[in-house]
Amino acid sequence: MTALRDFDLEATLECGQCFRWDRQPDGSYRGTAGGKALCVSQDHMEAAMDDPFWRAYFDLDRDYAAIREALSASSPVLAKAASFAPGIRILQQDPWEALCSFIISQNNNIGRITRSVQGLCRRWGEERRAGSRTYWSFPSPAALAGASESDFAALGLGYRARYLVRLTAEVEAAGYEDWARRLRAAGSEEAMERLTGLYGVGKKVAQCVCLFGLHQVDAFPVDTHIRRVLEAHYPAGFDLERYKGYGGILQQYLFYYDLAVKSR
Repeated sequence: MTALRDFDLEATLECGQCFRWDRQPDGSYRGTAGGKALCVSQDHMEAAMDDPFWRAYFDLDRDYAAIREALSASSPVLAKAASFAPGIRILQQDPWEALCSFIISQNNNIGRITRSVQGLCRRWGEERRAGSRTYWSFPSPAALAGASESDFAALGLGYRARYLVRLTAEVEAAGYEDWARRLRAAGSEEAMERLTGLYGVGKKVAQCVCLFGLHQVDAFPVDTHIRRVLEAHYPAGFDLERYKGYGGILQQYLFYYDLAVKSR
């Protein structure tokens, strides 16, 4: 098939926005989302392109070329970052999965986050089959409700275990479906207020949930890494208002570019 324009599967799945995709020896990726399983490669995206769920998940219908053009015209730094990995797209993930994943991600590295998230799914998720392959769905708040702090700590969550116990209880008490519906319907300010009102959820994690779980692409998560990038390239201050409407896309370009350059 003709390759998708402005889409890089590897960069999208390995830029730190998700933790449930495994690279295979042949370069393809296997992963799960929304209770579904998928195996795709850069040159074979037919299954994703033909399924409305996966088209939305990979954000295949957004014009990223136009966004990169606008960013590149505004700043040499952004021009470099956007051209380095022009195929990064913002995944549309489940808000509960994003919330749990980014609580686990606090002061953590991608390898450990991935192992902890996979352990959570294997222990409390629903076991399912896709052809000859077994996979596990991300556990709902109801499925996690009986887990203790020590149960979560056994997965390497450390101090984050107590956050997950409290979060699970709060969301389960609110009624998960109603909680998720209200969150999806909320604007950016209301979503941030709802999320930061949860135990252990600070501004950075809430912004990650807004960006990766609610697909509010204007959300701009700032962690230590991004703060240092902005201070290095914009010592006089960074005017995010100039980029209203796609701040989260800009953030991913900067994050991935800086990470890749430093790893060389």
